[in-house]
Amino acid sequence: MTDRRALIITGPLFEDIELLYPYYRLQELGFEVHIVSHPKYGFELTGKHGYKVKVDLQPNQVEPGDYDVLVLPGGKGPERARVFPEIVDIVQWFMENNKPVAAICHGPQLLISASLRNPSILKGRRVTSTPSIRDDLIAAGAEWVDEPAVVDGNLVTARLPPDIPFWMKKFIELLRKQNII
Repeated sequence: MTDRRALIITGPLFEDIELLYPYYRLQELGFEVHIVSHPKYGFELTGKHGYKVKVDLQPNQVEPGDYDVLVLPGGKGPERARVFPEIVDIVQWFMENNKPVAAICHGPQLLISASLRNPSILKGRRVTSTPSIRDDLIAAGAEWVDEPAVVDGNLVTARLPPDIPFWMKKFIELLRKQNII
């Protein structure tokens, strides 16, 4: 057992590689990794490309302070997860407490939902994402840039699956800088 813990929040039809790559990479670094989803979706989720993952926890079972990092993969999972206030609560807590957050593709949709409660979550932050939610991030006050991986404080964002190596490299650098690994 390790004393480092990570959460991954998602829903059905997540982008498989955007969840699985950080899931296994964080385990390699010694993290205990838990996947969180709403109970409405059951205890096993299927990604867009057919990979299945076990849901470890429901949102009401999560004490955010027990975790070191949060990962928000893309696909359709974020859109389905963000409709539940208790999931947005977790994202909001991580951002307000300056804990490391990695979001890719559509993952920043959860940040947008959290910023509706607390505009400072995205206001003035440099971020990237899939171009299809660029305008939503700008409307939430973020500065959207077209780069493979963007670091702004505790937040590391990326655009699409080809950016995963850059995204995880920057996220791991952040974890080292904050003495988490």
